[in-house]
Amino acid sequence: MSEALNLSPDHLAVIYRVSGMMNSSLDFDTALENIMGAVMTVVNAERGFMLRVDEATGEPSVLVARGPTNDTEGYSTTIVNQVIKTRQPMLTNNAQFDDRYQPGQSIIIRGLRAILCAPLLIKDRLIGVIYVDTSMRAGNFTPGDRDLLGAVAAHAAIALENARLYSLAVEQGRLMRELQMAREIQESLLPQHMPQMPGYEIAAHWESAREVAGDFYDVFALGDDHFAVVIADVSDKGAPAALFMAVARTMIRTMAHAGSTALDTLSHTNDLILEDAESGMFVTVYFSMYRTGGMVEHVNAGHNPSILYRHNEKRAFLLPQGGRAIGWFPDNPLRRDEIRMQPGDICVYYTDGVSEASNRADQMYGEERLIAALQRNAHLPADQILSAILKDVDAFCEDVDPFDDQTLVVVRFTG
Repeated sequence: MSEALNLSPDHLAVIYRVSGMMNSSLDFDTALENIMGAVMTVVNAERGFMLRVDEATGEPSVLVARGPTNDTEGYSTTIVNQVIKTRQPMLTNNAQFDDRYQPGQSIIIRGLRAILCAPLLIKDRLIGVIYVDTSMRAGNFTPGDRDLLGAVAAHAAIALENARLYSLAVEQGRLMRELQMAREIQESLLPQHMPQMPGYEIAAHWESAREVAGDFYDVFALGDDHFAVVIADVSDKGAPAALFMAVARTMIRTMAHAGSTALDTLSHTNDLILEDAESGMFVTVYFSMYRTGGMVEHVNAGHNPSILYRHNEKRAFLLPQGGRAIGWFPDNPLRRDEIRMQPGDICVYYTDGVSEASNRADQMYGEERLIAALQRNAHLPADQILSAILKDVDAFCEDVDPFDDQTLVVVRFTG
């Protein structure tokens, strides 16, 4: 095989040495420099180019250029395109008079004489080309140089692909670490313990459909006689949504602890978020303040309506819709609703990951099933009601994985 390719023992020694050089680094940029430097040395060229070929369009773009001026332009596009088309190494010893290439502008202007070009192939995939040229005496490159460049290109393609895959792995690893950190931060922001408030039972569930969720809930005491419940859904997903969630949570808590009403808390939060609205994200929020004795103040900012179960009537129904999401528009027309809970009454908060959970027939679980599940289990304590609803959702969806985050909060008034 070596004889057929015009490869002398010296050529084989060079290939071995070049292979070692090219695989000495998995850093993408270093690998490119090593490959190009090796090629320039092997064929004694004046200029060299490493070009990536877009697998979708077939268009080449310069990755590395080496030469007296490191010029990234001026290679023969005619020859490069021919190599892309044929996927074969090409050699011309006198480019300006070679009828095969009908010398183009770059060949004439730069006085190019000898040109070598070889494809970078990974099996049937063309990932790039190596191109070298010189304006020195005609016949500078030999058939042995052509075959040598082709052999080097085969090694270079593997090294380049390995470097690319390594870079992807490093980047994915970095992103995974960032996502894991964001998830840990997000989970740390969820309530670790429910406040103990006389006359109330509270239970909550939060499950992310991906590494970092857009849902969140919060339950916190506001003194000895009242507490707040928050459930929210950020418009985006992933790490940006987690950061936005943390900001929104902090603002809501701060405003509520400052003594604001539920309505003022969300109105001020809306104003503060809009002051720095570069992210373009918004958040739907259902916010309630519970007081001892069963008085509850509700404000809905574009979120799914909560469900109220009346023990005396033995039925559940949706509470009124509210205004727009927080961080969407100024002068948000939020409204305040107040109810008095009686012993045995229950309020259920949820995100659309619960109500819109789907089965294999692409049917959604829906609010009607959620209301029915609540009514069937309303005689149970809050934590058991929560478990029963989640089991009902799972049974409906069967083995279909959730497409969205699922958050559920149950508050039961015992009197």
